[in-house]
Amino acid sequence: MAFLTSFIVFLLFASGLYLIMQRNLFEVLLGTNLLSHGTNLFLISMSGWHPDTLPPILVEAFGHDPSPYVDPVPQALILTAIVISFGVTAFLVVLMMRGVEETGTLEAGELAAGEDEE
Repeated sequence: MAFLTSFIVFLLFASGLYLIMQRNLFEVLLGTNLLSHGTNLFLISMSGWHPDTLPPILVEAFGHDPSPYVDPVPQALILTAIVISFGVTAFLVVLMMRGVEETGTLEAGELAAGEDEE
């Protein structure tokens, strides 16, 4: 299972980096989303979750031995990363819409050429 998760994280990172290096701004947006999903999957895979672990709620039945519990910190990091990813995506969508209104294109090369004309 760890190999499959590692391979999926690799595919998400590789395809996200490939899309970020494109000239079309919509593909850059998709690339940032794939990178954020890859990061979230990487963090949850490193949290130590197994099917026999318990949620991080302390009960007296197990005492205070932390070994049967999953680490809650990566879950909090993922929740924060989801909110940040949503904010970055919203910013990039507004930036793309403004660029299309001004120049009529999503190509980065044409956007840069439009700045020289002014």
